[in-house]
Amino acid sequence: MPFLGRGLRHGAQQRGGRQGIDPPARLGLGDGEVEGERRHKEEAIATFLRLCGQMGRAYWGWSQETWHRVLTTDVATLLAPHRFPASANVSQYVLVVAYLLDCLVDINALSNLRALYLARKVFGRQLLEPPLRAVREVVAKWGYAETGQKSLLTTLCQVFLLNRSPYLEDLTAERLDQFRQGWSRGRRGRLFRLRRALVGMGILDEPMPLPQTHPKEAGGSAGSREPGAHPEWHQWVERWEATSTLVPGSRQRARCVLLAAGRWLQKQHPEITSPQQWDRNLAIAYVAAVDRMRVGDYAGSLPHSHARDGQPLKAGSKASCLNTMRAFFSDLQEWCWIPIRFDPRRALATPPTVKAQIGPAPRTIAADLWAKLLWAGLNLTAEDFVKDGRPLYCYPIEMLRAMAVVWLFAGLRCNEILRLRVGCVRRQEQDTIIPESGEMLPKAAIWLLDVPVNKTGTAFTKPVDPLVGQAISAWERIRPQQPALLDRKTGNLVHFLFCYRATRIDARSINGLIIPTLCRKAGISMEDIRGKITSHRARATIASQLFNAREPMTLFELQAWLGHRSPRTTQHYVAFSPIRLGKAYADAGYLAHNLRAIEVLVDRDAAKSVAAATGGPWRCYDLGHGLCTYEFFEQCSHRMACQRCDFYAPKESSREQLLQARAHILRLAAEATLTEEERAAIDLDVVGLDRLLSTLSSEPAQTGDSSGHSQIVHQNRPNCSDST
Repeated sequence: MPFLGRGLRHGAQQRGGRQGIDPPARLGLGDGEVEGERRHKEEAIATFLRLCGQMGRAYWGWSQETWHRVLTTDVATLLAPHRFPASANVSQYVLVVAYLLDCLVDINALSNLRALYLARKVFGRQLLEPPLRAVREVVAKWGYAETGQKSLLTTLCQVFLLNRSPYLEDLTAERLDQFRQGWSRGRRGRLFRLRRALVGMGILDEPMPLPQTHPKEAGGSAGSREPGAHPEWHQWVERWEATSTLVPGSRQRARCVLLAAGRWLQKQHPEITSPQQWDRNLAIAYVAAVDRMRVGDYAGSLPHSHARDGQPLKAGSKASCLNTMRAFFSDLQEWCWIPIRFDPRRALATPPTVKAQIGPAPRTIAADLWAKLLWAGLNLTAEDFVKDGRPLYCYPIEMLRAMAVVWLFAGLRCNEILRLRVGCVRRQEQDTIIPESGEMLPKAAIWLLDVPVNKTGTAFTKPVDPLVGQAISAWERIRPQQPALLDRKTGNLVHFLFCYRATRIDARSINGLIIPTLCRKAGISMEDIRGKITSHRARATIASQLFNAREPMTLFELQAWLGHRSPRTTQHYVAFSPIRLGKAYADAGYLAHNLRAIEVLVDRDAAKSVAAATGGPWRCYDLGHGLCTYEFFEQCSHRMACQRCDFYAPKESSREQLLQARAHILRLAAEATLTEEERAAIDLDVVGLDRLLSTLSSEPAQTGDSSGHSQIVHQNRPNCSDST
């Protein structure tokens, strides 16, 4: 007993007096204890004495293995040989003794640790309750339920035990990062939320960074985790990644492509270990290798599985690989890190055959399926998010309904939906006259939605259906107060609209919760003929429906509504409706056009042979007042002077008109005083009329019969002489 008391006091002296912990008093050696608690503490002290006697040495001579066995084994089991009864609560007090003796080195190694109860026994309720109450009040305002609050308080007690102080002011960001090492993913998430609460309380001054896992943290260094490429190539890739200004996701994708290129070099060109050694010939060889590459090639020893393993890369994947390599070498040359030995834009250009396979292919959702999804989104209830009797979410139904309506009606990218700000919608409050057309837009016909900075442009405002504004307003009315969070794209602290429990909703909430629930409620599959239904397919579907509406939006109007920089990008989202194409095809009259051609179709060779035998024309074009025997009638440039043409053949029905015209011209020449030029013109007309009358007196032109001897083609019908 005396050595135990001295050890307790010695441990307290080493920790200092800030904690205000008197180990003998905390173990129940003072007055005023509840009889049950005092008995448990005395049993714990007796347990240590018996264990010391059992092992034949004092507790300060125990090894770490002995301490771990003592603290992880039930006390009753340890004392079973001595037939010493021990209650269930004795184990907690054994941990308290080990903690106060500085023998509990690794708290995280104990699986049976109940941090909340242990902290209360170590620090006492009087010191522990104020910080726990302060943290509970903050997270309760953010929307945490009782269960979530308890998990955060348990994490806070673990941090207090590791920090050996029950005061929030003693916590620092460096200490929290130190405690985070070795924790499981779930515990790191709770520590992340606790740290955010401390930032909201003003305990920590620095903004709370978003949780992210660097590739090196996931499993060692890049070299040991991704073998196959030369270490020097790894160094160049890491140097470029640390300098590039691309967004983190783009840098990570580029890193995978560059490391795959390094593994290709190690296998095909092991003598090449640095970008400095690349020349035009090697770049051309890499382009050819990418063109023949298959899914899974040069993936290294990382575990991976893909449904298309062994199949050729798609054109888009090939172009993406070459784009990454062009950017990599262009940056290295621009930054003067390597000499300019070739032009990456030309040597690593995407082959034309690959470019030809890449074009607009919007993956729109069929109209009937989309209508069912709209109905499901407008009728969402809390019961729709329950599966097998268990809720699938921890969010208010108003927020989930607002997210669903925004996805179904706003035509936004997934990232834009997640980054919407509080107060992003406003209603049109008055009638507005459109200056360009003079039309009036009635009030409350639309709501205006402020879209944040996106990947192709700056922030802009777009009109949306009133349903969107009403759903967002309903969520904002009950939205718990949330702290401002960091927007990684802009670097500003903003209040995100879809934020709950101080956490911004991520893309998994849309693709993994909202869309599956809508499909389940609508009774449709998560996949259709064009693939899986994802968040981005709604954008193409809405754009295509607006383009094919009865009063459609123009391409440039859709460009502004979608927030694109170029109308060429908008074309990738717009697909013609099959009904609209069918109407245009029907109006074109393809069959009727060919039927009219069939009506005048003859056996050309037979007609020519008969015409040659009889000495007459094989085909005549009906001009109404006469016939034209010129074979290339469609190329004739003198159609208005047909009666003077040698290829003109008058009809028998026009004989009387020709005689009347000849008599009229002769009477005009006799009665009128004419000049020499006018007299010559009249004489020429008389000669022409006489020639036409003489033609009618001879054998008339043949008029095409069933034998196909000749053909009369009406002037208002196409020339089908080349058809067979």
